Formats: sequence, structure tokens, C-alpha cells
Amino acid sequence: MRFKLTDSLSILTVQLIFITSSFAFSSPQSSQRHIPEPNTPSLNSISVSFFATLERLSRLVDIAYCIGTTGVRKPFDCVSRCNDFPSLSLINTWNTGPLLSDSCGYIAVDHGVKQRGDGDVLNAGEPAIVVAFRGTYSIANTIVDLSTVPQEYVPYPSPDHGGGEPPEEPEHKCTNCTVHMGFLQSWKNTRRLVLPQLRQLRLQYPSYPIQLVGHSLGGSVACLAALELKVSLGWEDVIVTTFGEPRVGNEGLARFVDEVFHLDGQGNPEMREYRRVTHKEDPVPLLPLGEWGYKSHSGEVYIAKQELTPSESDIYMCIGDEDPKCIAGADDSLWMTIRRLFHAKSLLTTSDKLAELNGFPSRFKLWQLLFAHRDYFWRLGLCVPGGDPADWGRGRHQGPGSETEEL
Repeated sequence: MRFKLTDSLSILTVQLIFITSSFAFSSPQSSQRHIPEPNTPSLNSISVSFFATLERLSRLVDIAYCIGTTGVRKPFDCVSRCNDFPSLSLINTWNTGPLLSDSCGYIAVDHGVKQRGDGDVLNAGEPAIVVAFRGTYSIANTIVDLSTVPQEYVPYPSPDHGGGEPPEEPEHKCTNCTVHMGFLQSWKNTRRLVLPQLRQLRLQYPSYPIQLVGHSLGGSVACLAALELKVSLGWEDVIVTTFGEPRVGNEGLARFVDEVFHLDGQGNPEMREYRRVTHKEDPVPLLPLGEWGYKSHSGEVYIAKQELTPSESDIYMCIGDEDPKCIAGADDSLWMTIRRLFHAKSLLTTSDKLAELNGFPSRFKLWQLLFAHRDYFWRLGLCVPGGDPADWGRGRHQGPGSETEEL
């Protein structure tokens, strides 16, 4: 029986859940990959200071997983990692509902004032208005959502600009762009709660940049939020960092993101306005499928080490949208195995039996691959004291000018 998108949701769920059970993928359309020119510089590991920035942001987005469970409270308190950030002041949180088109997150202000305490020089970062977008708790539901057919994407003008004068004609236009409608609906449900607060904070802290950070589906919402802030509202001081961000839309949208955030490969890559962090074993950045019309945008920062914890030498700045030396360059034989799942004639109820049926190596266990989507400097997604128990006892990266602990 040939797989079709119109098949029952239960069949789709089983098939697509197993897609997450592979350690690595490559693009199904290798001809569309960006291949660096011969004179393009090779991948270089990142600096200690940039590593420290990304590691710190991963802890900030991990805190968002407390929303919807034990909560985050003022001034900036939670059962997870909030004590790591004495310079942050919580403004508010939001939780629009339990559906995949809904969103959770928080807004906080980082005043960048270093505090005396346990000696962690990264307790305080640069002053910023921080907006953190939580991912979903259910990887299975995530993959079902990633199967949705894309729809037209028009980021300008802003649907409710606040009653003032409409913005000028935007500098950037999105031509022939489509976006995953679940991601777009999630941002639509969120924007009415986030934008008024951001307008007020920009007036209160005019010199503070806006730092958007998201994990998993939260990364896709952060992407759409950033486009609206930059294009529709004309805000220039917007920096985006995502971890395990799925493909948000088609090639037109990917090129639009590249243009808006100047991801053309010029200049110092560590100074990019958009950092899309991926992990060697994480399947989500390769979903939805390229053969469904989805495309990754540039700005990738690749964690090449399989297990926790990485160091600066394990992390690379990637070239273009689908650098074969990064997440797009996974083993083609694994990708072909995955594609066969869409044409399986019978399905079993467990991923291990399904793997055996299709000749998939037994070493690729579902739990290991789910960890791959959560392992970004720390194991994200569990709001307990100190974060995930697997991280207990680990020191935080101390940054430049101090001895670096192994994470």
C-alpha cells in the first residue's frame, strides 16, 4: 500500500514517529544541497566566548519548559535553572493552550548587571529583552504536526500594527513563500500577547536588543516572530537563536530569512543575527521532508559531537542552507531506509518491531533519538531542580578569562 498524506492519522503517526528514531539523516534531494565553492574556507570550531553565549541561551530556553508545569514566577524563580540568572527580571509568561498550534514561553529583561555569588561569570549577560519559546513535550505529536501541508505566508504588513500609521513599504519581500500552517497559527496565537509587551519594553529600555530563543517547535515560532519584528515593524535590534528548529517553510521562505537576517556568508559568522543550532543526531531540523517542498534556511551552527557534552572544538559554523558537512550531510543509506517506511505494506505497533521489519539497524533505539533532539549543551525539556538529572553535578561553562569546565 503506497503511503499518501490522506491516509489515516494513526498510520501517519506510526510512520513519522519512527523517522525520529534515526540518529542522522541526509536530504532526500541531495542535488539541492549547498556545496561550498573550492575556495570556500573549511569549517572552523567556534570561539570560547561564542560557545559560552550559546550554552547560556540553551539554559534560558530550558527554563521555558517550566511553563505549563510548575511555572516561572517573579522576580525570576522556578524549580529549574532560574537561579543561574540573577540579572534577569521576569515580565510575564504565556500559555495559549495544549494544542500544537498553541505556544508557551516567557518574556524577561536581562539587565546585564554582574552579581556577586558563586563565581559564575556568566550569571549575567549583555543587557537584552529576552523572549523564550518553549518546544512541545510530545515528540510524537511534533512529527504529526510537521506533516501538515504548507500554506501561503505573508509577513507584511503587520495584521494589527497597534492603531498607528501603517509601516512603510518593507525593504524585503517574500516571493512565492509558503509556511507550515501549524507554525504560523502558533505565532498568530502568541503575537497578541507578546507584541504589546515588547512595544512597551522597547520604550522602557530603548538600548536593549531583543533576544529571541526557542527550542524545537518553539524555534519555528521564534523564526516567524523575528520576521514580523524585522520586516513588519522595522525593528533592527533583533537577534535569534534556535535549537533543533524544524524547517519552517519552502525555498522562497528560506531565501527570505537569509535576506532579512543577512545570512549570505559575508562577515564574521559569529556575529550573525540568526543562529540556527543543530545537533548531529537530531532528526527534527530535517523535517518536514524536503520532498514535501520544505527547505532549511542558512545560519546553521552544527554540534558534531554525538553525546553530551560538547566543547568549542565540536561546534562549527556552517556554510549556506544545507552544508553537507553539517546536519544535511548524514548517511544516505539511513535516509533511504527511512523513505522506505512511506511505502511499507504493513505496520507494527512498536518502533523496534517496525525497525526490524524494514531492516533498520537495531542499535538505533527510539529513546536515544529522542535524547538527540533534547541534547543541546544540556538535556533540555524537564523542569526539575538543576535541570535533567543527567546533568546534575556538571559545572557551567565559565567563558573567556576563566578556566573552562568540561560540560
